[in-house]
Amino acid sequence: MGYTWILLPGPGRPRQTETPDSRLAETKRLAAALGLRVAEARSVRIRKPTAATLFGSGFVRKVREDLRSTSSDLVIVDGILSPIQQRNLEREWECTVLDRTAVILKIFAIRARSREGRVQVEHARLSYEKSRLVRSWTHLERQRGGFGFLGGPGETQIEADRRSLDARLAKLDSQLKRIARNRRTQRGGRQRSGMKSVALVGYTNAGKSSLFNRLCDADADARDMLFATLDTSIRRLRLPHGRLVALSDTVGFISNLPAELVAAFRATLLEVTEADLVLHVIDASSEEWEAQRACVIETLEEIGVRQSAGAQILEVHNKADALNAEQSQAITRRLDRTGRGVLVSAKTGENISCFLKRMEQLLDTGTSCFRILLEPHGGSVLAWLYGQGAIEPERNLLLQKDEGDACGSASSTPIEVVARLSPSDRHRLQHRFGDEIREMHAVS
Repeated sequence: MGYTWILLPGPGRPRQTETPDSRLAETKRLAAALGLRVAEARSVRIRKPTAATLFGSGFVRKVREDLRSTSSDLVIVDGILSPIQQRNLEREWECTVLDRTAVILKIFAIRARSREGRVQVEHARLSYEKSRLVRSWTHLERQRGGFGFLGGPGETQIEADRRSLDARLAKLDSQLKRIARNRRTQRGGRQRSGMKSVALVGYTNAGKSSLFNRLCDADADARDMLFATLDTSIRRLRLPHGRLVALSDTVGFISNLPAELVAAFRATLLEVTEADLVLHVIDASSEEWEAQRACVIETLEEIGVRQSAGAQILEVHNKADALNAEQSQAITRRLDRTGRGVLVSAKTGENISCFLKRMEQLLDTGTSCFRILLEPHGGSVLAWLYGQGAIEPERNLLLQKDEGDACGSASSTPIEVVARLSPSDRHRLQHRFGDEIREMHAVS
């Protein structure tokens, strides 16, 4: 493999505070994720897109000459190319041409580790290649090989291969439905146990996996690269008051995320759409954090997660360790003023305890305190309440001082506790332990 060229055709899909330089820098990192060596990166102004090649004929000829002089055999166009444009550019430049969608799909194909991840990525890749069938299937090539999603002629076999591709997509559709059912079953089990679900989302490389590892003492891949994590991980996290929640680390978002990937990963993204709390992780040290934040919000809205519709979203501005004192104070003042989020460092643990308390407050929204009198043999109820993190420590300390040991030192002594419960928690408690509860009433 020789060198790679990167061409940025105009501003593309505009994002707040985005610049051509930042777009090119991001695309270079995408190329680096594929192990490519970049010889040239250019931002190209297009006054009027050309249907056949996107770029004007003069620019196409100029690039062809420059490619020969740099021995480059791959061009990445940071935009969306039609199948015709991609094929024509490859003929003109005599090298492989990949658009932004193809590059991202290629990275996902390399990084997916779990069977679930590989199924989702393959479905997205085949959905993308379906419109490029004449040039996507390498077994049809009769003239030359290539990198990525490059094929060749073989027009006489298009119909047969389209049927083969459709059959493979149908099989993958069936597997995706099974994946969705399995995830629903798992979520249902957690919900029946009263465990809340929390999902980490954010722009790729914002530090989601590092934060996940910090909170759950896990070992998720947290390398400093785009899309280091593709496979969703779920771990239990115990909050300060003892409540257990299910924390999920999800795939990172990026601007112009291919629609095929969003569709294929819908089963995985259900962890986000059905979460009780969404943690939006933002790289506070990035100059593009506002544009990245806007991109994630837009993607969340596309999958149905909107604060205006009642979704609970907490912004977690990460990488405080990479900020100087002035930057840190400015962000803290802004967050205090808006009440929108918290500033933390997953690397050093700075402000993590405050962040966990904020999580607990948001998850307690809609809950009420109840004073519960249990039968002397109601230890199983007490264990369940402690397991849910529903016991109010401070209130029960006062209760013990005023009325003796709340757990009951004698076998005939009733057990009295104060617990914070949601409506669904109260329903589960009464349904499961109704015979062991003497009385339960709300307290202020």
